[in-house]
Amino acid sequence: MEEISILKMEAKSENSGAEFIDDDHPFATDLDVFGKKSVFRLINRTSTLRGKNKLATILKNPIKDEDLLAIRQEAIAELKEKNLWRQHFQAKGKLNTESPGELDGLMAWSQQKASRFNTSFYKSMLIVNPVVGAITIGLISTGIINSSFFLLFLLMPLLLVGSKLTDINRQHALMSKKTQLLEKYSSLFKIVEDEVFKSQLLSEIKNNLSSSEHSANREIKHLSKIMSSFDYRLNMIMGLLLNVFFLWDIRQLMRLDKWKNQNSVKLTSWFDNLALIDELNSFAGFNYAFQLVTFPAFSENFVIEATNARHPFLLGNKNIGNPIDISGWQQFNIITGANMAGKSTYLRTVGINLLLAMTGSAVVADSFIFKPVDIITGIKTTDSLQDGESYFFAELKRLKQIIVRLQQGDKLFIILDEILRGTNSADKQKGSLGLIKQLLHLNASGIIATHDLALGKLIGTFPENIANKRFEVEITNNELVFDYKIKDGISRNLNATFLMRKMGITPDE
Repeated sequence: MEEISILKMEAKSENSGAEFIDDDHPFATDLDVFGKKSVFRLINRTSTLRGKNKLATILKNPIKDEDLLAIRQEAIAELKEKNLWRQHFQAKGKLNTESPGELDGLMAWSQQKASRFNTSFYKSMLIVNPVVGAITIGLISTGIINSSFFLLFLLMPLLLVGSKLTDINRQHALMSKKTQLLEKYSSLFKIVEDEVFKSQLLSEIKNNLSSSEHSANREIKHLSKIMSSFDYRLNMIMGLLLNVFFLWDIRQLMRLDKWKNQNSVKLTSWFDNLALIDELNSFAGFNYAFQLVTFPAFSENFVIEATNARHPFLLGNKNIGNPIDISGWQQFNIITGANMAGKSTYLRTVGINLLLAMTGSAVVADSFIFKPVDIITGIKTTDSLQDGESYFFAELKRLKQIIVRLQQGDKLFIILDEILRGTNSADKQKGSLGLIKQLLHLNASGIIATHDLALGKLIGTFPENIANKRFEVEITNNELVFDYKIKDGISRNLNATFLMRKMGITPDE
């Protein structure tokens, strides 16, 4: 059911990644990376909060290191074939819901100094107190001493525990009620430790969790048992009796200190490795569900070339494949076409597949060759009432960001849709021509979609740098017919006036 809802883009709010939306991000908003119908929703199959955050991080900050990408490709390909194992991991992880910040308390505790109880005095008292208690009860039961002596016995443990109650409560507050969370993670660690992996990255993850005599699964399970014992104090009567006879709270804190001394330096690594395999699992599940088999190849020089590239949001007959062909720096495809012909979908097809390629995932294409590069987009800039910004000024700010980064020497792949749409036609055309010339001068490459056919004439000035592409619409039997196939050249047909007449907005001529 979960997979069906993902394929239908029926997003539950907690799975959409809406909390990661950042309108100032270089490309995430324009490429629908987060939100109800988003790249994140299609990929996210994480079962831990750290895994979810790691998935969001790589989608916001894709990888440009080709060696690391190759290692990730190998790991995702292996996990893709372990469908039952992935489902088992995911199901175990979702049995116990994890609250935001719940694991952070554990991590904070692991970095704190040991409690003050790990001294020879308290260690001896753990032995002396139960013995004195047993002797006292024995003497009272045989009538050798009066029962009032029991009150005297009570003073020692109650003073010992009571004098340190603030420290005890503080420690317990960090760790209380984490038994189920720890059991969940112990199970997930065990699932990873018990599996056989062949790929380099997955083998390294497994070794990081289980190579020592203190494996993550075993130690987290042990910590869970200690915390379960510590939580006995939540029952007032039981807590009182255990502290009177066994100095229970102090005993558990000493056990926790011992555990911390053995494992605190490994704790962050354990959870980071588990989050990584959780994130990789999501990509593998996404690849499996969409039957993706094309892992991108790397190019020594800058290119983005693909055959039959498709948009992952579209299913069935609506998902028309198109080529991508950008070869070298100072190269721009200028795409013209009518409304609804497929220009914006194509821009996102290019951007999303490039993003997927830089996560180590397979892509939605028959072939894909590229060199990793920073992506920056300007597709759906909006007004900001809160910041008092007009649409036009917001667009100028994004264009300024692009120019500044290029001037700083950044290599950028730029995706723009309808430059300067917030101004009049003559001004827009002049500004657009000037911008493209500046982008070429600064060694950028990219794709620009426009209704302005005049931009196609730039090929006369820059024949080595500009390629004209188009999406066409045909009118057949008084109906618009779209084939959504990209072609060479400048668009010939427009559809706005036809649609306005057909809908009765303007009269027939």
